[in-house]
Amino acid sequence: MLKSVRKTLVMLKECFSMSLSNILGNRVRSFLTVLGILIGVAAVIALITTVSGFSGTLSSSFMSMGAGTLSVSVTGSDLKSGMTADDLKEISEMDEVEGITPNVSLRSRVSRGGNYETNVSVSGKNAYYFYRDAELVQRGRAVHPTDEENSTFVCLITQEMMETFFYGVDPVGETLYIDGTPFRVIGILSDADSDSILSLLSGGSDIVIPYTTALKMNNENVVTSFTVYLAEGEDSENASAALEEKMDAMFSFEEDCFTVTTMSGIEDTMESMLSMVSTLLAGIASIALVVGGIGIMNMMLTTVTERTMEIGLKKALGAIPWQIQIQFLIESFLLSVIGGLLGIAVGLILSFALCQVMGMTFTFSLSAIALGVGFSAAVGILFGWAPARKASRLNPIDALRAM
Repeated sequence: MLKSVRKTLVMLKECFSMSLSNILGNRVRSFLTVLGILIGVAAVIALITTVSGFSGTLSSSFMSMGAGTLSVSVTGSDLKSGMTADDLKEISEMDEVEGITPNVSLRSRVSRGGNYETNVSVSGKNAYYFYRDAELVQRGRAVHPTDEENSTFVCLITQEMMETFFYGVDPVGETLYIDGTPFRVIGILSDADSDSILSLLSGGSDIVIPYTTALKMNNENVVTSFTVYLAEGEDSENASAALEEKMDAMFSFEEDCFTVTTMSGIEDTMESMLSMVSTLLAGIASIALVVGGIGIMNMMLTTVTERTMEIGLKKALGAIPWQIQIQFLIESFLLSVIGGLLGIAVGLILSFALCQVMGMTFTFSLSAIALGVGFSAAVGILFGWAPARKASRLNPIDALRAM
């Protein structure tokens, strides 16, 4: 038994040595064959790793803005179309809630002197929106509670709006016309607002005014969208349940009057979508691996034809079919594994470069590497099996006649 195992190991070693020698003896043909596997594996590794890096960066952004945030969208009912100021005050007084920011959006025509812009994004916010993040105002002052109470015509503008309408002029204290109504500019918004995840999800804004003023401009008296900031230490799921219970009572327990969305829920949805995209892209990139496998099969069939005399001589000396088959399978396997290893290196380098250019976190994905190695090895065995089987079934007499 031990002697048989030793004999098999020696045979495998010889097959490995001969396969490597044959690959090195046909460098150009072997390189072109390996190239197909290399491109396929590199594409799979680069795509999966880059998507993983984007997912990590997205998760970090969600965490940085805080998990204690709830977004509420109100569709209303026949009796109650939205949230009044008293309703918002009642919610803000809940134990789980630290504060509330109404979100009122409109598209307006903005002008000053001879300059004007159409379809400008204007958002209505309250004082708490600026109170919780002092960095939102770069210069000037924020919206005050008195601005909300009196629905004053004041506004804060972005750097882009300042360059458009107040080039070379200090805008603070100047007048800007929004839909023909004069507004006094009280401050300049910093880039922190436009870079936040919450702002990106809501589309961002060029001008911020008191939300009560925005409601008047929209001819409305109720809010249909607002953000809830939870008290420190509160769990978003528990707070969401408490908020839904409170709002159910406000809407007389009618169904489908509002939707409460947690940031963790949005993050889970985004990650699920990214996972689907990653799988789809990996599937498309795997087509290159199949093409590379066909290249391996073509090379091995050519090799079998070229080495017909060698096969016939081995069979005449006593080699059995499975030994011949193993030799050609090892050669096919080596070609695919070499291409897979080179593809992993190229894929990681490409993914790292893409992450650096796109400003994302590079994530070293062991699962992607395992997938690349496993897929390339499987391709070598699957596409090498038919040529190896053909070689093992050659008639030794017919093979020797080729001499």
